[in-house]
Amino acid sequence: MNFLEAVPAIRRIDTDRDTLFAIDVVGDVSPADAENLFGLLEAAYALHPRTDVLVRLTDEESVDWANIAPQTLRQGVADALEHIERCAVIGKPGWVSVVSGVFPRTLPFEVRRFDVDDEDAAWQWLGARPTD
Repeated sequence: MNFLEAVPAIRRIDTDRDTLFAIDVVGDVSPADAENLFGLLEAAYALHPRTDVLVRLTDEESVDWANIAPQTLRQGVADALEHIERCAVIGKPGWVSVVSGVFPRTLPFEVRRFDVDDEDAAWQWLGARPTD
């Protein structure tokens, strides 16, 4: 399988709330996946300057931060710090390793982690539901 045939590791989840950006992270996140994510977030911020985020870590493996353009990474982090109000992360506690070193230790928004078995609580905390 070449890169044109690869299945994206980051997939958008449709929700019943406009001001919620929700994604699934499945497998290894490539630089192309990360750059696509930052582009999707930019579009979400343009529509809704303050937004909540839900990240469902289905089978996270790794993120190749080193090969993402540094200016893209800096801008993506700066935008997140400016626009995100709350972030729900569904998955194992090891998710911190996926973002460690990228975001500052203290965040200007609330982050809550939910176990996979508690996914409904994450959606409830954000006041939304996934749609089909």
